[in-house]
Amino acid sequence: MHMIHSLGRLALGLSIALLGAQLAIWLKIPLPWMLGPLLLTAATRICHAPSRCAPIFNQFGRWMIGLSLGLYFTPQVAHSLASFWPLMLFGMLYAMALGVFGCWVYQRYGGLDKTTAWFAAAIGSASEMANTAQTYGARVDQVATAHSVRVMLMVVIVPFVFQYFLGAQAAPRPEAQAMQLPGFIWLVAGAWLCGWLFHRLSIPNGWMLGPLAFAMVLTLNGVHLSSLPPWLSWAGQLCIGWSLGDKYRPDFLRSAPRLLVAAAVLSLVGMLSSAGIGWWLSQHVEVSAAALILALVPGGIAEMAITAKVLGLAVPFVTALQVSRMLCVVLTTGWLYRRLIATTQRPK
Repeated sequence: MHMIHSLGRLALGLSIALLGAQLAIWLKIPLPWMLGPLLLTAATRICHAPSRCAPIFNQFGRWMIGLSLGLYFTPQVAHSLASFWPLMLFGMLYAMALGVFGCWVYQRYGGLDKTTAWFAAAIGSASEMANTAQTYGARVDQVATAHSVRVMLMVVIVPFVFQYFLGAQAAPRPEAQAMQLPGFIWLVAGAWLCGWLFHRLSIPNGWMLGPLAFAMVLTLNGVHLSSLPPWLSWAGQLCIGWSLGDKYRPDFLRSAPRLLVAAAVLSLVGMLSSAGIGWWLSQHVEVSAAALILALVPGGIAEMAITAKVLGLAVPFVTALQVSRMLCVVLTTGWLYRRLIATTQRPK
């Protein structure tokens, strides 16, 4: 009986996500296969809908997105990316600076203690930040809320700005070519195996970075097993949007209003500062302002990479900067906390 009830909630959640995608396509909003499921699922969950999204769907979405992104990294693209290492370093430092500023804002205006504020402000993977925060005794619910607001606002606002104000258009996709069945099976299976291995090794965002690394290695070495059909990319986007929307609960808007306001303001500041810095950098390097802005925006790596992919904004460049930023933040946030924050809280 319990299994039937769980399957019913899953079926309801999937139906809502599919309806959201169809409504988004009908309304012609950007990234319809991700934004539609996200917005409708979040709205229905806040309104007490008994739907749910199992973790396996989030894993599937990241598996598909990582695989499709890896197909962009041809030898020519990799060669051009090598010259942009100073921008990758700058992106890491910029993300750390946003995190330090955000920590101060959350303490001063969000009502968070210093430990919770530090992990809530770090511009890293939301799940990794929540797990690390729990290790150091922070309020995991507040950390998760702050990151949820940040990712939601970035995912909703950024695509609209790029499509309707900057006129970004979709670019040709590698998966638009014909699919070759034997190679396709090996490609998908190898990507899944790498995702599973990265996850088992506790590598941050393993279900995306594993398939991404697998596809990158093949593409960089000129091995073309197959292309991906567009519907797989759409399914991946739907699952990511569905899983993001499923995180919202009926009491979300009533819980910690100061924290919600602080998270929203910080997200807007991050977008505006990224826009200004990206535009300024574009005057000095051979990268478009749109690609630089999207590469610097402090959103979720999968969501920003999908935005670049769908809107045709230098996908490998944006992915490389977002991945390097995420790994830097995830790997250094705990260490910096022990050196800079924990030491100031020790009793004298």
